[in-house]
Amino acid sequence: MLYHLLPPLSDIHFIFNVFTYITFRSAGAVVTSLLFAFLLGPPTIRALRRLNVGEVVRTVGPETHQVKEGTPTMGGVLILSAATLSTLLWAPLNNPFVMLSLGALLWMGAIGFLDDYLKVVKGKRDGLVARYKLVGQVSFGTVLALYLLLRPIWGSVDPTVSMVPFFADVVVRFAAWAYVLFVIVVITGSSNGVNLTDGLDGLAAGLTAIAAIVIGLFAYLIGRVDSSAYLGLLYFPGAAEMTVFAVALAGAAIGFLWFNAHPAEVFMGDTGSLALGGAIGTMAILLKTEFLLVIVGGVFVMETLSVVIQRVWFRHTKKKYGEGRRVFRMAPIHHHFEKLGWAETKVVIRFWILGILCAMLAFSTLKIR
Repeated sequence: MLYHLLPPLSDIHFIFNVFTYITFRSAGAVVTSLLFAFLLGPPTIRALRRLNVGEVVRTVGPETHQVKEGTPTMGGVLILSAATLSTLLWAPLNNPFVMLSLGALLWMGAIGFLDDYLKVVKGKRDGLVARYKLVGQVSFGTVLALYLLLRPIWGSVDPTVSMVPFFADVVVRFAAWAYVLFVIVVITGSSNGVNLTDGLDGLAAGLTAIAAIVIGLFAYLIGRVDSSAYLGLLYFPGAAEMTVFAVALAGAAIGFLWFNAHPAEVFMGDTGSLALGGAIGTMAILLKTEFLLVIVGGVFVMETLSVVIQRVWFRHTKKKYGEGRRVFRMAPIHHHFEKLGWAETKVVIRFWILGILCAMLAFSTLKIR
């Protein structure tokens, strides 16, 4: 909004020119989202408590988690509110990279909100049945893929290509139908990856902030003619504006972390985790960095794989030996380390460190090409 309103006033005073700079507006976006989260946090938590919107802890989970029963959940509305308000304030509202990313945040947030509502308000412990939740994720992926095929936002670049990390000027090209399936896999994988990771106080929020900052920096580089050419990246006019949304999302996640740090005063619930994962996946799709996302979100990938491995091995051994066996003491893998005796805060901090290492590896792809 400020991008549209204030630069025309530069005739009155040159100071208004700063609102044309992405770096200035990105700094404003992250600070604003942080402030929104800090200001909206306490009343949001009080409202959730007043509405008796409390977390339902699984009896099969770690025993130490039973004390979290009743902690307000659906706190993802705080992240969505802070990130959305900050983006609308600082980003251009006619930029497709920004608006599609924001649309993903709100669409996936709505699916998560419905799931949380059914679980904690209506008392349905399974919430939105998994297949219906998947329908919502797949439907968004399908709509996004078809929109991008019919109305490409990358200029002269083929909409069905994707960049490959560590290889300059190398792309993977999909058939149109395969591209639709690819987008669906990225959206469902990223949203479910963050959702599975959201099991310890502050874990998903911290890792999401790290991933969003990395993607925001890549957006800035890809959206500049000089840096994209020098680094061997595809150039997309307007993509740099996604930096504003990315850092606003990171700021909102960090602001939420203030209240979600151990011992958590509020949980994000599926409202937050599905929204954050969907937004990160969408940004990667719009930047043609889907394969890089595997590196940036390495911890999310590890969490997801641990669940898949556990389930596949359990079913295989049950069919073969009549008794299911486990690879991990508990999945997702963060619970495995809790079962080994690690304190919850130790697991979270060490996984954050792994997230930072994944971020550094992602940045290394800019030079190792």
